[in-house]
Amino acid sequence: MKTYPDIDRLKATLDQHRPLDPAIVRNLREDLIVRWTYHSNAIEGNTLTLQETKVVLEGITIGGKSIREHLEAVNHKNAIVLLEDLVQKNEPLTEWTIKSLHQLILKGIDDDNAGRYRSVNVRISGAEHLPPDQVRVPELMENFITWYQTEAMSLHPVERAARVHSDFVKIHPFVDGNGRTSRLLMNLELMKAGYPPAVLPVTLRLSYYTALDADHVRGEKDDFVNMVAQIVREGFRPYFHALGLPWEENA
Repeated sequence: MKTYPDIDRLKATLDQHRPLDPAIVRNLREDLIVRWTYHSNAIEGNTLTLQETKVVLEGITIGGKSIREHLEAVNHKNAIVLLEDLVQKNEPLTEWTIKSLHQLILKGIDDDNAGRYRSVNVRISGAEHLPPDQVRVPELMENFITWYQTEAMSLHPVERAARVHSDFVKIHPFVDGNGRTSRLLMNLELMKAGYPPAVLPVTLRLSYYTALDADHVRGEKDDFVNMVAQIVREGFRPYFHALGLPWEENA
């Protein structure tokens, strides 16, 4: 099992200051929802800027942007709200959980496929990895949940979150929305384990896709797991700033 003493130390420091002041929690949550939504959608090609995403989530329409891009922002926020509820109830990862999150991601965009495993074969643009045949998806997803309930439980939460993300995307069970769903599932694992959500910045998109492909095609997992560890570490920074804790001494 991989170990992350630096991340464990950050978490221990944050835990010492819990429960956090409600005003701090509220402010951090508002900022996080906007950043998480912006970056996750931008990775998939949504052209809303960070500020435009904030405005759309406040209920204002942006001229020159498509209805789909507006829906992607609103839907992602709603998926985060569901995720928070799942964390609060400590719900286990199940196929129902996955389909429920995905249903929100594609709501009003592709209702026929929202929350439903694909019935066609797909290719991932620019990727060497070829997702499995559609007839294998139900079995592979069942195996994925079995792995999660057994082997995954012995992994450090950071490694488990990374593996959930990567193994899910390798199956690519949906026609669309797999990337956004995988990043939600990654954070579901982190948040249930008491970690702040980790936001993968769009600036890392190329190395992100490269690391995933290396895992899926050659079984080289380290680059992707290390990338997730990096963004998990960064996820603590806003909390330390809000609490007035020195970051450089702790990171």
